[in-house]
Amino acid sequence: MKEFFDKTKSPLIFPRPVTLVTSHSGEGDNIITLSWVGTVCSVPPVVGIGIRKSRFSYSHIEKSGEFVVNIPGADLIREADFCGTRSGRDIDKFKKTGLTKEHAKLVNAPLIKECPINIECKLIKTVIFGSHTLFLGEVVGTHIDEKILREGKFDDEKFQPLAYLSPHYFTVKKIEGEYGFTKDS
Repeated sequence: MKEFFDKTKSPLIFPRPVTLVTSHSGEGDNIITLSWVGTVCSVPPVVGIGIRKSRFSYSHIEKSGEFVVNIPGADLIREADFCGTRSGRDIDKFKKTGLTKEHAKLVNAPLIKECPINIECKLIKTVIFGSHTLFLGEVVGTHIDEKILREGKFDDEKFQPLAYLSPHYFTVKKIEGEYGFTKDS
C-alpha cells in the first residue's frame, strides 16, 4: 500500500526541466536556475515559470516584462547549480560562471550562448499564489543550436538536457518509445 505523507504535500511531478532563466533591469542582467517551468499553451506559445517573490529575478521580470528561458545540457550542471544557490544581488553570475551573454532578437534579457536552446518571452500574465508567483510568458522567439539537431529533430546523443527531482540532477538516458507508436496497434 502507498504511504500518505500529510506533512510533506508536494507537487511530485517530474522530471522537471533545469532551466537558466535570464532577466534584465536597470540593475543589470541576472540568471536564476528554475525547475518549476513548463509549457502552458501551444497557440499562442506560452511558458510558465514559478518564482518566489524574494528572488532577485522576480523584480527584474516584474519590471521589464521579459525573460529568456535557456535550456542547458548536462555539461552545464555546475553552472546551473551555482546559479541556483547564489543571489544576483550579491554577485554577477555571468562573470562568476564564465557563461557568455548574447543579445536576444526581441527582448532585452540576454541569451546564454552555451545553452543550445534559448526561448525569448514577453510577460502576458502574472498569477500570485502562496510561496511562488507564476509568470506566464508568450514565446516571441526561439533559438536552437544546429549542433543538437539531426535531420531537423533533436539528437538525443548530442543533447542531454538536465532534469531535477530534489535534491538530484539527472538526465534521461533511455528512450522507451516515440510519440504515436500505438496508432497502428
